Amino acid sequence: MEKFHGRCHCGAVTFEAEAELNPILECNCSHCSVKGLLLAFVPATQFRLLSGEADLSEYRFNKKVIAHLFCKHCGVQPFGRGQDPATGAETVAINVRTLAGVDASKLTLTPFDGKSW
Repeated sequence: MEKFHGRCHCGAVTFEAEAELNPILECNCSHCSVKGLLLAFVPATQFRLLSGEADLSEYRFNKKVIAHLFCKHCGVQPFGRGQDPATGAETVAINVRTLAGVDASKLTLTPFDGKSW
């Protein structure tokens, strides 16, 4: 487990998370694919929003079970909140492209068929 720091583009929203960047999901749903999101999932207890709660806007679509959160200033989606479908536990989906020091080209991606989900 490693501690990562992330932020939106303008820096209004910052966070830290303890995570293993494996697996990294590359979802093909209409939302993730158009935004180029690469996602790592962590229990909510391993995530801490450091700044920008008031700077976040929420978008929900399809089954409306995931709160896709984005900065209302720069539009970047650093993370989303939902529940683990298997356990019901609160989960955070981190956009690994927003993590400091992480080179997305070096990650092993796991395809996820969100288009059919």
